[in-house]
Amino acid sequence: MRNCFVLIGVLAAVVGLTGCKHLRTMSHACHETKPYMRSASVAPLKIPPGLDTPDTANALHIPALNTPAPPARKKADPCLDEPPPFNVPKQVPPQA
Repeated sequence: MRNCFVLIGVLAAVVGLTGCKHLRTMSHACHETKPYMRSASVAPLKIPPGLDTPDTANALHIPALNTPAPPARKKADPCLDEPPPFNVPKQVPPQA
């Protein structure tokens, strides 16, 4: 009976130390459509007749995005928010 409790304790410690990274990797959560991805611009504020317009001198102006869209990512591609690998291969210095 004591061995059973020790085994359960060791398994709980191992699961606790591994964290949830494995669950996130398996679910491909980064490839799902997020609510902010469906956002769209709204029409400018319309002021009813007889009211003053708000002061927009210090308003934030968002520039138009003129860059091409990034290439589509496949389900097998890793998430972009994952850190790069720590073992980076060393580059061979050019020989003259």
